[in-house]
Amino acid sequence: MKLYDYELSGNCYKARLLLNFLNIPCERVSVDFYPGKEHKSTRFLEEVNPLGQIPVLEDNGFLLRDAQAILTYIASRFDIEQKWYPDDARLRGEVQIWLGVAGDITRTASAARLHDALGYPFDVDVCRAEARGVFRMLDDHLASRQMLGSQWLVGSHATIADIACFPYVALSTEGGIPLDEFPAIRQWLWAFRSQKGFIGMAGIMPIEIPC
Repeated sequence: MKLYDYELSGNCYKARLLLNFLNIPCERVSVDFYPGKEHKSTRFLEEVNPLGQIPVLEDNGFLLRDAQAILTYIASRFDIEQKWYPDDARLRGEVQIWLGVAGDITRTASAARLHDALGYPFDVDVCRAEARGVFRMLDDHLASRQMLGSQWLVGSHATIADIACFPYVALSTEGGIPLDEFPAIRQWLWAFRSQKGFIGMAGIMPIEIPC
């Protein structure tokens, strides 16, 4: 299995996270996203992803694009205990809702980060304002969940819903979106980073748990 990957991409990081949580070996194929724009090259468009996006997962000749689809595939195929993508119709429906929200977070908070870090020509004020709106909804949901004794978006265990939403929320300050006004989000980020098997990326460090 191969993951077409860029170290600084939050969407690629989602796949790396789940693979590590499940202890699944996977070859990482580095893509020169910036400044090389390899994902837009003729070879990549013809052989890997005609949409020119990463990540892409290759499994025995099967090519799968889109970070959320990759999370669903990995969990469905390799998570024997079905913790990350529960085998329950209601819980799966709720997970799907948050996979959609993850797309909104990418469209807003990630876009603001790309603007600030790489100079992408987005309307950053609009991106930040819309991201804050998504974050308020996320914070309200997490606050309600925390009052009921659960720290995760769905169910009693972290799921691919949490993985999908986590990276670009955790990296939001790199796009000029502080999290001071979202206490439930900050508690959720701490809990997520405290999990066994968690790995970080640039801008997101694991929490040191005393032995």
